[in-house]
Amino acid sequence: MGNDGELELDGVDVRLGARLAELRSERGWSLGELAERSGVSRSTLSRAERAEISPTASLLNRLCAVYGRTMSQLLSEVEAEPVPVVRAADQTVWADEASGFVRRSVSPPHAGLRGELVEGRLRAGADLAYDRPPVPGLEQHVWVLDGTLEVTAQDVEHRLDAGDCLRLRVWGPTRFRCPGPEDVRYALVVVLP
Repeated sequence: MGNDGELELDGVDVRLGARLAELRSERGWSLGELAERSGVSRSTLSRAERAEISPTASLLNRLCAVYGRTMSQLLSEVEAEPVPVVRAADQTVWADEASGFVRRSVSPPHAGLRGELVEGRLRAGADLAYDRPPVPGLEQHVWVLDGTLEVTAQDVEHRLDAGDCLRLRVWGPTRFRCPGPEDVRYALVVVLP
């Protein structure tokens, strides 16, 4: 029990409150607008977002309907904090032999985090084209570690040499090409909008 006689909330309630506030903020809604859409009072919504109360199943169900997700989706978004260290041996490596592309998930995505870190390798002459981003407006930072990489986005080609970094939001097609003569290795930071 806390000093005021209420049950102390655990970390899940705190993370859930923060996620609920984040969902409302992403839509640009005031507490009043959310109250109108959900049929839940402003004060209850405010207390849930600040983790002053543990939300009931009924409250979560109403909010899930407004935010267009299932209860399990919402709860998975607030699961325990990810492990802080991802060992090299535990990083997933995927290779597309046909295109000469190797992708290592250095810091893989997690429901509670917005960013991930990927190591990309392209052999000389490799040319990868993507017709669209997986999420429109995806933020990417491409930092070339070794070699040369040509990245085309929004019809502009950027030539990046070792040490160069390209920052962009991806809205349409992109192309990653290694002109050679040596292979290219780069770090890619991906941040959800």
